[in-house]
Amino acid sequence: MLVQQILKAKADDGVVTVAPGWNLAAVAEVLSARRIGAVVVSSDGKTVQGILSERDIVRELGRRGTTCLTDAVDQVMTRTIVTCTRSDTAQHVLERMTAGRFRHMPVVEDGEMVGLISIGDIVKARLEELETEREALTGMIMGN
Repeated sequence: MLVQQILKAKADDGVVTVAPGWNLAAVAEVLSARRIGAVVVSSDGKTVQGILSERDIVRELGRRGTTCLTDAVDQVMTRTIVTCTRSDTAQHVLERMTAGRFRHMPVVEDGEMVGLISIGDIVKARLEELETEREALTGMIMGN
C-alpha cells in the first residue's frame, strides 16, 4: 500500500499547522480540540519547519512545570524532520517511524507539504488491507 492511498482514505487530508511564534498553551488547545497528536510548524502552511507533538509538550511540562506553556513553539519543536512522499510504501514509512521512534511524518513533494501521515493511519490501513485479504481468501475457500 502506498502513502497516497492512505492519504486518500483519511477523512481529512488537511494538515494542521501552527506558526513558530505560537505558545505551547495555544498548541495544546488545538491538539485537544482537534483530537490530534501533533501539529506541523510552518510559517506558510507549506514548508515544514518542525513538528510539535503532545509528547514534546508533556516532556517540557515534566521538566520545567507550567512555566513552559508560554514558550514559543520553535523553542521546543522537533527540528530534524523525516519526511516521505506519496509514492513511498506504508511498510517503508512504518519502518522509518519505528526506527526513529516517532509517530507522525509529513508527506512532502517538490519541497511542499501535501499531507501528514501517522502511525495510526498506517495501522488502520494495514488492518483494512488484511480484512480484505481475509474476505477474499474465505470466498475462495468457500467457492464464492
